[in-house]
Amino acid sequence: MVCSVQKNREPSLLPEIQDDLYRYLAAVLESKKHFPIKIGGYNDHVHMLFGLSRTMAISDTIELVKVSSSKWLKTKTPELANFSWQLGYGIFSVSPEDSPIIVDYIERQHEHHAVVSFQDELRKLLTEHRIPFDEKYLWE
Repeated sequence: MVCSVQKNREPSLLPEIQDDLYRYLAAVLESKKHFPIKIGGYNDHVHMLFGLSRTMAISDTIELVKVSSSKWLKTKTPELANFSWQLGYGIFSVSPEDSPIIVDYIERQHEHHAVVSFQDELRKLLTEHRIPFDEKYLWE
């Protein structure tokens, strides 16, 4: 699973554009022979669960997705003319047995983030999995 966050955490991925964005992201992935399973998110970030093609590195995939979707979003409304993703991203491998849990998690982003912030959730996830981090590098 990959998570990309909008630069400065601005909540500009509004509901009226989200479904089109998720379809666009799936098409970008499919164009490079990846296997989109579920794409969704909230107003300031996107989660993508997909099977990685054997011919493309994950870093190249994320660069392609972020560059092309940023360009695409900039054409959608004047409010998104300066849209950009933050530099970093999170990647977590998921076993096939756990895919339904992740699909459910992605589908419930709106209700989930009404209760817990993305920042608190990421800190908890990193801590639970004993992944060291420095706050100054997590947020742009």
